Amino acid sequence: MHDDQQYTHEDNSRQIFQELKFRSLTVKNRLFRSNVSGQFDDYNGHGGSARLNWEEKFARGGVGCIISSFTPVSVRGRILVRYAMIDDDDKIPFWRAIGDRVHAHDCRFLMQLSHSGRQQDMGGAENLYKRGLSSTNKSDYFHGLLAEAMSREDIRTVVEQFAQGARRAKEAGLDGVELHGANGYLITQFLSSGINDRTDEYGGDSEGRARFVLEIVRAIRREVGQDFHLQMKINGVDHNDWLYPWIRKGNTLDETVKICTLLLDGGKGVDAFHISSGSTFPHPRNPPGDLPLNDLRRWYDGMLSQGTRARFNYSIFSNPVLGPAFVAWWRFRRGKVIEGINLDYARAVTEAVRGIDPSVKVLCTGGFQHADVIGEAIRSGACDAVSMARPLIANNDLAKILKTQNGPDKGRECTYCNKCLLNDLENPLGCYEVKRYPGATFEARHQHMIDEVMSVFTPPAFPGSVVATPPQAVEAEP
Repeated sequence: MHDDQQYTHEDNSRQIFQELKFRSLTVKNRLFRSNVSGQFDDYNGHGGSARLNWEEKFARGGVGCIISSFTPVSVRGRILVRYAMIDDDDKIPFWRAIGDRVHAHDCRFLMQLSHSGRQQDMGGAENLYKRGLSSTNKSDYFHGLLAEAMSREDIRTVVEQFAQGARRAKEAGLDGVELHGANGYLITQFLSSGINDRTDEYGGDSEGRARFVLEIVRAIRREVGQDFHLQMKINGVDHNDWLYPWIRKGNTLDETVKICTLLLDGGKGVDAFHISSGSTFPHPRNPPGDLPLNDLRRWYDGMLSQGTRARFNYSIFSNPVLGPAFVAWWRFRRGKVIEGINLDYARAVTEAVRGIDPSVKVLCTGGFQHADVIGEAIRSGACDAVSMARPLIANNDLAKILKTQNGPDKGRECTYCNKCLLNDLENPLGCYEVKRYPGATFEARHQHMIDEVMSVFTPPAFPGSVVATPPQAVEAEP
């Protein structure tokens, strides 16, 4: 514990449930629902009833702030279809409805402005004959998703798409925006020294690689002013060599710290940083946990028509020897720590940015679900708040649990199995760890699981509708 002192649950609770004041935003506690995506919406990017229910369940559960799922600023920037977008003014009413639902529970809501770049799992028919926009022409090394290096005109267009997305979020009455600059998506592809191979002003040293996102930050400030919350999700360390140790490692912690100081932009830039790690998605460090081989074999087939390496990957996952070997390698590259895996990175960023601007806050993500770990993370100064996704999917009311005890009851904790994320490729997002659910038999536990996963569709979009009675058979006249 901190300074070898033992802290009580009341001590930890005081840390967790104190207000957090940003420059232009106050959050009631230090628990954020991190960005986690589900295919809840219409194909054309308009939001659906299930997403309204989904976001409200976490607000009702007691978190102080929700960060939206990956929200594309353009059709070309989506990772999967049926994600609500922010590419047009016609999306504003839906996001206003989201804000109203969440605000009713004294919870704040930040929209995560995102662009897939080359990391586009299933971009839909619109992107079928287009390579993913990126800093490079090189495909990603995991799935083999094809890339096209952006021209200066492409860069100007995408910068403006981010700026207009932020304007729409503000007009929708949301509380701020987050730029997704971690985990391998477009901004990462520019920031990372392991991916960005440009020779123009958008490549080279860390300052050149940060030029793209700094232009986005300034364009957003032009549209929304200084009093609208803006934060940046960024890798503490890229670990770009997790699969193939002989390729470039990507950004070091020192490079990340330098980039973060640049993004402060003399007090006119970002208000907070959200620290993650890993230059791809998925990555052993993001989300840190297991790689369930049976689910991987069952649901990865949707990727076979996408990247040039997907069939090769699938053959490995399906092999009785190579599949378990891949999982063992995944666990080794992850390391032993899951809960708080990024805290050392967050601490370094906190110390650096606080020396320049004490008002800037730091969030940290990485498997948090116990009050003693969260309380110590805040108390030690590593971060100001934590963000959680899978533990909240497992226990939507985790915030309320942490008020009275150290964590979920035995058998109800998130197991970090990552079945939720693999199932999302084809199924509704939810917790698919059957053993967490009550029941005397596997069938009973499985039914309980299905009921919980499907609860996101209640209440339905048309609560007054009834199911029509099938017509009675009519005998033909002789």
